Amino acid sequence: MRSVKALRKAYIINTNRTNVPGGETERDMLKNEKCSAYFSPWKERIIQIQPNDLVFLYSNGTGIIARGIATGVMEIGDYLNDDGLHINEEYYMPLNRFERIGRPVPSSDINDIVGNHVVLAKTMVSMDYDRGIKIWQAITRNYLK
Repeated sequence: MRSVKALRKAYIINTNRTNVPGGETERDMLKNEKCSAYFSPWKERIIQIQPNDLVFLYSNGTGIIARGIATGVMEIGDYLNDDGLHINEEYYMPLNRFERIGRPVPSSDINDIVGNHVVLAKTMVSMDYDRGIKIWQAITRNYLK
């Protein structure tokens, strides 16, 4: 039988700041302590996140700006942008133990922490739990202040 730890994963979720001028999606995630994705095929990736997975919110050009632990409860919402209201186009998950990072973790530091290059251009990057816990611990030690 596999341990629970072996089943857990970690995810870096891009806040979509580059594609959404003004950063509304990023502000919404931070305010409501959640991770989100919008429109197919990206929104469906939120379904992969399981209870107790580690989740990091990543802002392009800045780095990891927040972290939390997945509730495992995916919800669906409407998304309003300049094109109007888009029904059921946001998939999101509330995060427990949500914390904003005092000093963002830049991509170069993420690579150093996990020991390899992490491509952060995607909406969601998954990694094994052991690499995720390294990021979590580095944030606790060096970035919350």
